[in-house]
Order: sequence, then C-alpha cells, then structure tokens
Amino acid sequence: MTVVASAPGKIVLAGEYAVLWDAPAVCMAVDRRAVVTLRASTDGECHVVTPGFEGEDRLRIVDAVSGDSRPACTIELDTRAFMDDGNKTGIGSSAALTVALLAALEESPEVYHEALAAHRRLQGGSGSGVDVAAAVHGGLFEYEMPTHSVRALHWPVGLAYRVIWTGIPASTAAQLARLAAGAAHASRSALLLAAPRMRDAWRSGDADRVLEEYISYIGVLRQFSVDHDLGIFDAGHEEMTDAAMVNGLVYKPAGAGGGDVGMLFGRDEAALDTFVEQHAGMMHGVLPCTLEPAGVRVETR
Repeated sequence: MTVVASAPGKIVLAGEYAVLWDAPAVCMAVDRRAVVTLRASTDGECHVVTPGFEGEDRLRIVDAVSGDSRPACTIELDTRAFMDDGNKTGIGSSAALTVALLAALEESPEVYHEALAAHRRLQGGSGSGVDVAAAVHGGLFEYEMPTHSVRALHWPVGLAYRVIWTGIPASTAAQLARLAAGAAHASRSALLLAAPRMRDAWRSGDADRVLEEYISYIGVLRQFSVDHDLGIFDAGHEEMTDAAMVNGLVYKPAGAGGGDVGMLFGRDEAALDTFVEQHAGMMHGVLPCTLEPAGVRVETR
C-alpha cells in the first residue's frame, strides 16, 4: 500500500510580526504543494528520500513528527515545488511538509493541532503557526495565534496580484531571533494597531479599501523594520515598494521579508504585467503561483 499526502505553501499578506503579539494576520495558501509518499520498507527500517533538498533537516522533520520512534517505511519528502534555481523561495515548505507527513502517517487530513505542535518543535518553539494553518486549511484566511483560529475570507473582486521572487532566500528564524534580541520600540505598538485595520480591509472584500489601507500599513512596517534593525525591505523590496507607489500600484514584502517573495497588487492585470516588464532589473522574476483553495489532501493507492 502507498499513501500520498500533499499540503500547500503560504504567503502572509498582512500582520507579519504583529501576529506574534496576538494581532490578526491575513494569509493565502498557494498552489505549490509539498508531497509526501509512504511505501512499505523491505527491511523494516525507516528510509528517507528527499528530492528537493539535502542535509539533516530531512531527518529533523521526521523526528519532529514521529518523536523517538521513526516509522518502519520508506518516506519520500518532495519539496521541489518550493524551489527556484536550487534556492528555497520562502513560501512555507517546512510547514507544508510537516502537515503532509503527519497526514500521510495518520492517513487523515485532521492533523491541525498535532501539526502545530510538531512544527513548533521543529522550529525550536518559535513561529506563529500561520503557515501550518495555510497548509491544513488552504484558501485565503485571517489567523490569530492565541487560539490558532482560522476564519475564511473571499478574495476581493477586481484585486489583481503577482508574486515577486527576489532570488534571495531569507531566514525567518534569523529574523525572529534578531527581533527577540532587541528592545521594543513605539513602532511595535503602531504595527499592532495597523494589523487589525489591514485585516478589516481584507474582511470587507473591497479591493480599493485593501489597496488604500496598504499605503499606511507599509509605512508602519517600514518604520518597524528600521527601529528593530530587521531589514524587512532589503533584497530589492525597498526599491520595488517605491516604484510601485510611483506607478499607482502597491508592493510589499511578504512575511518576514529581507528576501524571499513580495506581493504586487493593483486593479489592472495589464498594468501589473507592464510594471514587471519595466522593472525586471529589480527582481528575479514573477513566481508562478496562485491562491490554493484546498488544504492538505490524502489518498491511499
């Protein structure tokens, strides 16, 4: 018997960092999926195959999920959909892999709270869990860390987007460690006030309101980054943000920033494509991915 499970990646659209202090985040699952395949082991031992990445992380994920007793089967952990030119694109591969592995081992998609605990072990206790929520539930949603609650949202009619890949991988763990080591500044309080306003704009379903609210939100996020020395707008995000504003569009780093991906928003698909073409030198390119409505899936063959 073969069990195959898959789970989507994620992009945090608003509430980054603020979610760690109980403010709401808005997140979308994307249609790049981690795939886990379990097959019988001929020798009764656990074998791990990892197309897409190498190193000890592959065993850490298995141990975080299974504990002290590795399953006696061959496990294929496939995260190639999360890579570009050999680099991780920063759209939640470890959470998606954790969710898919748990679902495959249990032959069930009902793994949310177990996956939250397992991924937290994998990350040494850090992180909000929003990436796990995306991997389990899929879709566009708002998320709050204290209760791990997920509320589904509808994509605003007329809101177009492109996912921009900087070509520079970033470490969320390193960003969080830097934040924890520094002192809190007034801009942290400002971000905690801005995050619910951004959530409310997404909740309204009004594309114009979302775009307008991002203008002030991005300003707050920029000051938060400067005050806490996080470099959220490094790796070309700063230049893209400014260029988008000049062109009547909205651009922001996604999630922890400092590299990985950003989101370009506007009301006109052609305007987004023109902007991407004219500012190709500021980015690695568009990362082909879209909103994924489905969360974790499991099938037995």
